[in-house]
Amino acid sequence: KALQENGETLAVTDVLAALATLASRQGYCRPTLVEGPVLDVRDGRHPVLDVIMPAGQLVPNDVRIGTGDADGSGFVQIVTGPNMAGKSTYIRQAALLTVMAQMGSFVPAAEATVGVADRVFARVGASDELSKGQSTFMVEMVETARILNTATERSLVILDEIGRGTSTYDGVSLAWAVTEYLHDEVGCRTLFATHYHELTQLSETLPRVSNWNVAVAEEGGSVVFLHKIVPGGADRSYGIHVARLAGVPVPALLRAEEILQSLESNNEAEDGRPKVPPRRRHPPQMALFGRQDHPVIGELRTLKIDELTPLDAIQELGRLKRQLAES
Repeated sequence: KALQENGETLAVTDVLAALATLASRQGYCRPTLVEGPVLDVRDGRHPVLDVIMPAGQLVPNDVRIGTGDADGSGFVQIVTGPNMAGKSTYIRQAALLTVMAQMGSFVPAAEATVGVADRVFARVGASDELSKGQSTFMVEMVETARILNTATERSLVILDEIGRGTSTYDGVSLAWAVTEYLHDEVGCRTLFATHYHELTQLSETLPRVSNWNVAVAEEGGSVVFLHKIVPGGADRSYGIHVARLAGVPVPALLRAEEILQSLESNNEAEDGRPKVPPRRRHPPQMALFGRQDHPVIGELRTLKIDELTPLDAIQELGRLKRQLAES
C-alpha cells in the first residue's frame, strides 16, 4: 500500500510539473473557469501544433461563443472555408483547450474564459466498421445520433463535415436538420465545420447561429490560405485549387473547371438533371521534328540492372546524375 501511495503521489507530481514546464516554455495563460455556457479564447493555439511547428508559423485564432457581443452572440457556429485552410484544426483546438482548462492546466492562448462543460462531444474524421458491416456514413450517423440523444445545454459539441458520406442533397438536408436540432432542442455550444455553404443561411432564421470562415487571399489566379478565422460565411471551397496543389494533371483540372462553371450556372437537361458540357477530345500534337532522347536515357536502356550489386547501382546512379547536371 505504501508503494502504491508513493507511486500515485509521484505520478500526480510528474503530471503537474510537466504541465507547468510546458506552460512556462510555450507562454500559456491561466484560464478563467465560469459556470455559464461561455467559450471566449483570445489568440488561442492548437496545443500540439504549437509545439511541433516552427515559431511564428502557427496562426492564433479567437473562439467567441456566448460572449454577448456582436461576434460572440451565437452558441452554434457554422465554420466554412476551403480544404486545408484550418477549419478542422480550429474546432479541435476549441475542444482541446476546454479539456485542458477543466483538467487544471494553463492553455495556449493570450486570454481564455471557459464555461464548465459536462461533456465534450466530437464527430470528426472518417472511419468504417468492417467487422460490423457498417459503412463510413453509418458510423457517422451513429455517432451523430449519440450526440443528439445525450448532449445537454452544458455540453460542447464539435462536428466536422456531417453528411458528406451520402448524396449532396441528402447531406445538406441532414446537416441542416442536425444544426436546427442542436439549436432548438439541445441549446449547447456547437462548432460545425462544413463545406455546405447553404448552412450559412441558418443565421437568418435561427437567432443563436453565427457564421465564421477561414480567410483566403486571391492574387493573380493563385490562392493563399491565411488560416485566420473571421466572421461571415465563405462562398467558395477552392477544391480545384487544392487538387492543383496535390498534382492532379492539368487536363483533369481544366475539365473540372468547365463542369463546375456549368453546374454553378444551373444548367439543367429536360429531365431536370445537371447538364454536364460534352467532352472535347484534342488529338495529340505532332512534333515538327522527331523527338530525340537524352543521352542518359540511352544509357539507362542499355544498363544491365540484374548484374549490378546495390552498391554498384548507387554509384551508377550518382554518375548518371552528374552527367545529367553537366549536360
